[in-house]
Amino acid sequence: MSASYDYVIVGAGSAGCVLANRLSEDGKFSVLLLEAGPPDSYFWIHIPIGYAKTMFHPVYNWQFHTEPEAQMQGRKMYWPRGRVLGGSSSINGLVFIRGQAEDYDAWARLGNTGWSNKDVLPYFIKSENNQRGADPWHGDKGPLRISSITTKNPLVEAFIDAGLTLGIPRNQDFNGATQEGSGYFQVTTHRGLRTSTASTYLRQARGRKNLKIETEAQASRILFEGTRAVGVEYGQRGQVVTVRARREVLLCAGAVQSPQLLQLSGVGERSLLAKHGIAQVVQSPGVGENLQDHLQIRLIYKCTQPVTTNDALRTLWGRMKMGLDWLLFQRGPVAAGIQLCGMFTRALPSSATPDIQFHFGTVSADVAAGKPHDFSGFTVSMCQLRPKSRGHVRIKSGDPAQAPAITANYLSEQHDRDVMLAGAKLTRQLMRAAPMAKWVAEEYRPGSGVQSDEQLLDFVRANGQTIFHPVGTCSMGPGENDVVDVRLRVYGTTGLRVVDASIMPLLISGNTNATTIMIAEKAADMIREDAKLAAPALAQRQPAGCDQAPSAQPIPA
Repeated sequence: MSASYDYVIVGAGSAGCVLANRLSEDGKFSVLLLEAGPPDSYFWIHIPIGYAKTMFHPVYNWQFHTEPEAQMQGRKMYWPRGRVLGGSSSINGLVFIRGQAEDYDAWARLGNTGWSNKDVLPYFIKSENNQRGADPWHGDKGPLRISSITTKNPLVEAFIDAGLTLGIPRNQDFNGATQEGSGYFQVTTHRGLRTSTASTYLRQARGRKNLKIETEAQASRILFEGTRAVGVEYGQRGQVVTVRARREVLLCAGAVQSPQLLQLSGVGERSLLAKHGIAQVVQSPGVGENLQDHLQIRLIYKCTQPVTTNDALRTLWGRMKMGLDWLLFQRGPVAAGIQLCGMFTRALPSSATPDIQFHFGTVSADVAAGKPHDFSGFTVSMCQLRPKSRGHVRIKSGDPAQAPAITANYLSEQHDRDVMLAGAKLTRQLMRAAPMAKWVAEEYRPGSGVQSDEQLLDFVRANGQTIFHPVGTCSMGPGENDVVDVRLRVYGTTGLRVVDASIMPLLISGNTNATTIMIAEKAADMIREDAKLAAPALAQRQPAGCDQAPSAQPIPA
């Protein structure tokens, strides 16, 4: 092997940049961080409104597609994922949401000791440098800069007031005591610029002698000696490179590519690996299974007054004003993005906590981040928070350059269809409420001709899209189909962990970036704790509730 490091991190995304910072900060360990994409030097990555430029960018975006989705009229759904330092935190919509406390308590009830809300809250706080300052829910000393949207918008205010007429309260902090309600989002920006994990965590660590960062380095497989992970093979500038991990390989490639790389490396379901001629290292049938994602529908409305971002973008003066607001005051769409406001509420009366989320945008386009319409328009996007449908990610061949087969199985469960239908109806109620009705000239999509339940569900099937939150494909838990234990060690292996959104056993109730960062913060502490022993132990299944420390083993040379 060409070189050796204590830790080799595969993927410099939302989780990988956090691990690179934390594992290198005390100087005890040498760390190699591998990223398949380029550095984050593209101008539009750092401008909040610039995610429209990266959403379909062939260099900075993996541009995945699902297989034809049976319940979505056989459509192949577009799945953007970050392919750059910072990963999806460099191209996402910047919304900072943790989910509900109940989400993490549900993880713990599945047997994931140490992952309840009270256990993970300190790691959320540790990650934050929040404009709100420190309080029981927030931190002000972490690397991740988080800002509040302080400029009032008349359309947003009308949307919030419409919620009040339906009994949905105003909420000043979705990440505070309760999530339910409507209000302005907090976003991962600082002084008008995006704060990805690359521009925060990784920037802090770049000058350290014990951290090496390799870009344009796509991992092709994890190297094993027996069941111990000992290194990584990757391709870079036409060369095949192998590196050794003296302590651990840390897989942070995300919910699509972490299971793909495990399968390519011989960790997965026996029949799938045999089909593609891959020698099995560990039988792990859950690798790539349990895929969950938020499905969204976007209802679009023509506005009665020219106050939308569509209007600002349509004229030279409007674009100049947006630019000046950003340059001089760090405010407006350029500084905060398009999704200014959110709402968390219950579409089904039987739901104990909010089951849907709205993103209210002051712009309209046929597709997310597409060309704005030539009329005054705004978008009300609604997604189901806790879908019951489950999909999978499976390799198509032994070629690491070939994207895996992604099947989300959207709407395969009746419960999910019920929630999406109820959410669409609630959207229309909000638009008919007096505070909002005066701003609505007409419903552009789906339009007044769509009224029956069957028509509305057909609209969901024909127009629904991902809201970019895939998780669960290397799920954490004690079950036979779980992939990692509570310390994120891959079952049946030594020296291998998965640290990213794929370990979430259940999808959280909201945007997933903050939770992925929290997972990496917690993982870093566990990795350092385990490093005090001679070596990580073989990851074996334990009875639910056991959070065992690893036993000492000698480290291979």
